[in-house]
Amino acid sequence: MPDSLESLIGKEVVLDTDGPMVFIGRLVSYDTEGFWLEQADIHNCDDGHANREQYVAESARDGVRVNRARVFIFRRAVVGISALSDVTTD
Repeated sequence: MPDSLESLIGKEVVLDTDGPMVFIGRLVSYDTEGFWLEQADIHNCDDGHANREQYVAESARDGVRVNRARVFIFRRAVVGISALSDVTTD
């Protein structure tokens, strides 16, 4: 199925939360507990110059600002996932 999570393995993704945190990186695996990202950026949108949408669009346009080689994000923290290539930069 092309719209399954499996289709995102190996791609750069955005994991949105209902709080100020956003996670961007290459999805390497997932399970019932959560998601493993590599070459990842963990960003608190309250601490930066841009709101969430601006920050994610900048990452899509300019590349991921890697600050973690590998990170696990618990599924309960995530409200949405999308391919970084699906983010509009206009």
